[in-house]
Amino acid sequence: MKVIFIKDVRGQGKKNEIKEVKAGYAQNYLIKNGYAVALTETSKKRLDTQNKLEKEKDEQDKLENLKIKDKLSKINIVFKLKTGKQDQVFGSISTKQISEELSKHGIKIDKKKIKLSNPITSLGFHIINIELRKDVVAQIKVQVIKEN
Repeated sequence: MKVIFIKDVRGQGKKNEIKEVKAGYAQNYLIKNGYAVALTETSKKRLDTQNKLEKEKDEQDKLENLKIKDKLSKINIVFKLKTGKQDQVFGSISTKQISEELSKHGIKIDKKKIKLSNPITSLGFHIINIELRKDVVAQIKVQVIKEN
């Protein structure tokens, strides 16, 4: 019996996947507990329209993230840090501080999306990657100068 999964079922199938399963398993477990529906013309059409809507929503989200990426590429963030002898920096710049500075520029970015390979602990320019989506990665310039 072919079914369309409504929810992810571990070891069996993912949401919106069509799969062949045994009739008893489908009737007595998957359909009864709301994990799947039987594959019919109506359910197939519903799945196709739902997939189409999700694809359009995904494209719209990607376009919005590309606009944000364009804004981010034009932003330079400057941090002033105290330094010791030979311009050694005290402390470092965190993702939270970068996120707060971006919100001052009118762009709200979750600090978890800011990817730092190493902590920023030196003076000068640093390029920081921001993963807006898996397929959209923006870069910003962060400058660290010494405080007088």
